[in-house]
Amino acid sequence: MAEQIDSSPFFRFDTETWSGFRHSSDKLNLTEDDLRHLKAFNDIISLEDVRKIYLPLSRLLNLHFHSRHDRLSIIQKFLGKPMDNVPFIISITGPVSAGKTTTARLLNELIKGWPEKPQVTLITTDGFLYPNDVLEERMILGRKGFPISYDVKKLMRFLVDLKDGKPNLKVPVYSHLTYDVVPNEYTLVDRPDILILEGVNVLQTGEDYPDIKKTAFIADFIDYSIYVDADEKLLLEWYVDRFLKLRESAFNDPNCYFHKYANIPEEQAIAMARLTWEAVNHPNLVENIKPSMSRANLVLRKGKNHKIFEVDLRK
Repeated sequence: MAEQIDSSPFFRFDTETWSGFRHSSDKLNLTEDDLRHLKAFNDIISLEDVRKIYLPLSRLLNLHFHSRHDRLSIIQKFLGKPMDNVPFIISITGPVSAGKTTTARLLNELIKGWPEKPQVTLITTDGFLYPNDVLEERMILGRKGFPISYDVKKLMRFLVDLKDGKPNLKVPVYSHLTYDVVPNEYTLVDRPDILILEGVNVLQTGEDYPDIKKTAFIADFIDYSIYVDADEKLLLEWYVDRFLKLRESAFNDPNCYFHKYANIPEEQAIAMARLTWEAVNHPNLVENIKPSMSRANLVLRKGKNHKIFEVDLRK
């Protein structure tokens, strides 16, 4: 019989094995109250999950951070000039409702606690979506989150300037309440040591954006990439559950884009959430988001109750 060859580019670890990679000196200083404020709406995570999954991940990122610093030192010596303020970029991506925001916030907090006390900035690619009026004009508002809905040239310009060490870069602010980019409101990114970039599109390449004639793309500026994954049945379940809970809270705000859905019957709300998933989130997942997973350095796989049951580490 022919020998079976493992073609996966990843090492695969269950959570118990992965938790053993935490260094004995790694301490978790977060409290339950801290965690409650860090986790995204409707996500489920415990301090034990943070200890078993995110502390080892924080240690791994710290090792990569120092390794890259050593490589930059070599380049500096070779070029004979300093390369200060070149940030280490960590990307967090994955499907809608997978828990990217919680992962990004947790890592942001844990990295701040490193002995080096690095300056960390967290931004999302949502700010680089075209405003709703532009999407409406181009008749693609229903494709928000697809590659076509992003001002990729502006995002690329930001990443180029960031790597060039330029100060006080402006990142547009996106409001999930109004479901739109906020006019004339920005987050200033001033040469951080580490930038965490969260978004569904961070590992997509020029193949996903054929109209952008570039030899480099977003992924080329990322130093370490993380993909948060889950079975689509679970993603749909979490999406519907989140929609129902938002219907009872944020949707009641008259300024909310989805205010008109606040008082519809629950059965109708469930049907609407499922329809939105099938019409928008499912095709975007299959066509654009899921294919980018193979480009990640690390994959966090979630099961029921948002529990991470496996960590895949690129070999």
